[in-house]
Amino acid sequence: MPKHDIVLLTDARYVNPQQVDLYTQNILDEDKLLTAALQAKGLQAIRVDWADETFNWQDAGVAVFRSTWDYFDRFAAFSAWLEKTKELTRFVNPYALIRWNLDKHYLLDLQARGVNIPETIFIEAGETTTLAAVVAQSGWEEVILKPAVSGAARHTYRLRAEDIARHEAIFRHLIANEAMMLQVFQRSVPEKGEIALMYFNGHYSHAVLKIAKPGDFRVQDDFGGTVHAYQPTPAEIDLGARAIHACQPVPVYGRVDIIEDNYGNPAVGEVELIEPELWLRMYPAAAEKMAGALANYISTR
Repeated sequence: MPKHDIVLLTDARYVNPQQVDLYTQNILDEDKLLTAALQAKGLQAIRVDWADETFNWQDAGVAVFRSTWDYFDRFAAFSAWLEKTKELTRFVNPYALIRWNLDKHYLLDLQARGVNIPETIFIEAGETTTLAAVVAQSGWEEVILKPAVSGAARHTYRLRAEDIARHEAIFRHLIANEAMMLQVFQRSVPEKGEIALMYFNGHYSHAVLKIAKPGDFRVQDDFGGTVHAYQPTPAEIDLGARAIHACQPVPVYGRVDIIEDNYGNPAVGEVELIEPELWLRMYPAAAEKMAGALANYISTR
């Protein structure tokens, strides 16, 4: 029998931090809310660094991805850990969803299932093309370049024609080792922000609006972005739900990021099923919804 009902997966920086900044405090507060909600349902939870080699993963009833926010910087190690640990415990979200969601090629699957996404071109690892050639082929005047496996705006660049030449070297370096993606720049992002909608067991819970700091296009708080309470429209909630239900299977928990595309339509920029920030601290009742979704998953599998 597992010793722990639930292990909340984090990374080493957030297990027992000696210095706690606002960023870290948010993580601790959210895990505290979720742990208390789980305890109210009779489930005991602990927090563990996913890379902790001393932890016996057979002691985990389920392992829930919460803040493994170094995985994209240690992707080979994280990938190997996934393969090994899936045999020892059950992941939430399930392993197949985690694998699918790790690489943003999943956006093409969503598009094939009728979900509107921004116009996107993927450049596969090892291709010998140039950045100038890819941008010329796209016909787009302003683009976003970023890795297919990434987070926290890692190697994310906003480029115009005059920027291409000086980014050729970094493009060649990146494409030699990993797939990249090119998207047409969405004008609404710096103007209106990005909406994040949270879903538990496929049902809408709450939303926030992420706004970039003036002069920037990145909405992440790492780059000065701010987060605000938000009431989404029925169309936004519906699009988020369609994106969540286009995942196979429907995730236990997930976040859908929605923007307004250059044609004025809501579009899914990302579906986060691995370690999404859920802003439980802004909506404490949502911790109970997540705990309920986890309890349901444990009891029915």
